[in-house]
Amino acid sequence: MTAKQCFPLRLWRTALGVFAAFAAFAAHGADYPAPQEGSWIAKDFRFHTGQVLAELRIHYVTVGAATGEPVLILHGTTGSAKSMLTPAFAGELFGAGQPLDASRYYIIIPDAIGTGQTAKPSDGLRASFPRYNYDDMVDAQHRLVQEHLGVKHLRAVMGNSMGGMQTWMWGMKYPGEMDALVPMASQPAEMSSRNWMMRRLIVDSIRNDPEWNDGNYKKQPRSAQFASVFFGIATSGGSLATYKAAPTRAQADRILDARLTAPFPLDANDVLYQWDSSGDYNPSAGLERIQAAVLAINSADDERNPPETGIMDRAMKRLANGSYYLIPASDQTAGHGTTGQARWYKAQLALFLTAAPRRGR
Repeated sequence: MTAKQCFPLRLWRTALGVFAAFAAFAAHGADYPAPQEGSWIAKDFRFHTGQVLAELRIHYVTVGAATGEPVLILHGTTGSAKSMLTPAFAGELFGAGQPLDASRYYIIIPDAIGTGQTAKPSDGLRASFPRYNYDDMVDAQHRLVQEHLGVKHLRAVMGNSMGGMQTWMWGMKYPGEMDALVPMASQPAEMSSRNWMMRRLIVDSIRNDPEWNDGNYKKQPRSAQFASVFFGIATSGGSLATYKAAPTRAQADRILDARLTAPFPLDANDVLYQWDSSGDYNPSAGLERIQAAVLAINSADDERNPPETGIMDRAMKRLANGSYYLIPASDQTAGHGTTGQARWYKAQLALFLTAAPRRGR
């Protein structure tokens, strides 16, 4: 193993010490400043298709004072800023003495285009909403940070799943505007293989459902929930953890039935757009443009980004300053969902942020 294929071995002793300190703190519970919500209108927003919205609403959450070092955090598909405020993520990272201590950092978490309270098809345009992709999402995030919040340089950009893919893109599109990148549950490679096949099945399931009616449905098409549950079970959860939870057919049926009959708050048009937006993701040609220090974090049981393909090993060799931490699989990890649990990597993150050079404002 090389230093770019794993967390550098020479740093493990320090990392373990940091982890022990965090573990002691966690025993008392984490506390951080109350999140603040805001919205901003980006005027004349041009999408990659050439379509223009005169006003694009962008919703966001911040944690900590604007005088702190700014950190941009990006959520996954179908999520929102609030999905990053869980005890397993924010509760492990934003509290006093934790890696993203909100008394030191100004944490910015936008709702991506098509999600949360940012503009999306279900707001009224339905299937007439402009087709967006990850480039459009990143451009909207950049405009929010620069034009509205007045942040010209970020200490770090960090994201999970879709947010991880967009973190890679931030480093390539705006290489001089951050010190550090922490892409998680993602790869800097073309959307392909099972990852794309399963996404396309969600999109096609909805489009081919007569209830969808070209996006002009009167009630939510049933295909949206069924396809979403199918996708979630196939591409997240981890093989060991799933077997531990459902070692018999009866237990598996109970879990599946509960997921199929649970309330499904998402809109079918929103779901279709969200998954379709990843289809042209392919940042592989731009890796050498990245100037920031990189800590890539994936899990060994990630169903969408399997490490055995060697994609990450090859990509890390192309970075000037990159480290790769692969979380070992266990019956406690959650496959693609593992990086939503910061306990698995917060020691490595703390050490990385301490060491990452500051590249100016």
